[in-house]
Amino acid sequence: MKQYDNVTIFDHPLISHKVAILRDEKTSMKEFRELVEEITTLMTFEALRCGVPTEERQVKTPLEVCTQTVVKDNAIVIVPILRAGLGMVNGIHTLFPSARVGHIGMCRNEETLEPEEYYCKLPPHIEDKLVMVIDPMLATGGSACDAIKRLKERGCRHIKFMAIIGAPEGVTRVAEAHPDVHIYVSTLDRCLNDKGYILPGLGDAGDRLFGTK
Repeated sequence: MKQYDNVTIFDHPLISHKVAILRDEKTSMKEFRELVEEITTLMTFEALRCGVPTEERQVKTPLEVCTQTVVKDNAIVIVPILRAGLGMVNGIHTLFPSARVGHIGMCRNEETLEPEEYYCKLPPHIEDKLVMVIDPMLATGGSACDAIKRLKERGCRHIKFMAIIGAPEGVTRVAEAHPDVHIYVSTLDRCLNDKGYILPGLGDAGDRLFGTK
């Protein structure tokens, strides 16, 4: 796959270890949910190494007053792409418990494989925030592109996208459609099959998170 300045593929042994368990068809629903959250937390730590809004604040220690850099209050909004993206929310809330959450509902047309929006509810003043768009799987890239487009139409200027598993086709599509959005993927898989599923992948993330088929 071509290298893009706005794409980061993680190469971390701890994430790789957890993804290996996540892929396993024998992994239980409970463990699958826990792993998605854990991987998301690890990715968030790295994804927000730069670009997160900060400010200087005076802190009084037991010995003296010092100046400390802190993340601005209400600076981050989490926007999961429904429904699988919901499984990643708690992973970010572990680090930013006060972050507000918006929701974008996208479903895939099984004939065209293209996304269709059915729901959108966002916090007020989201255009001033750093928006973290999340979805465990970046397959064709259609849902991610469409969700980012809709956020931009609502005035959002600072957007990051984060997925656990990505296919080269989807990463390329989003990177080229939105060069101003940084994309973070924990693991880049081989390709898509003729039904638009990632190979080797991990199956349907939504079904495995919520026990549906």
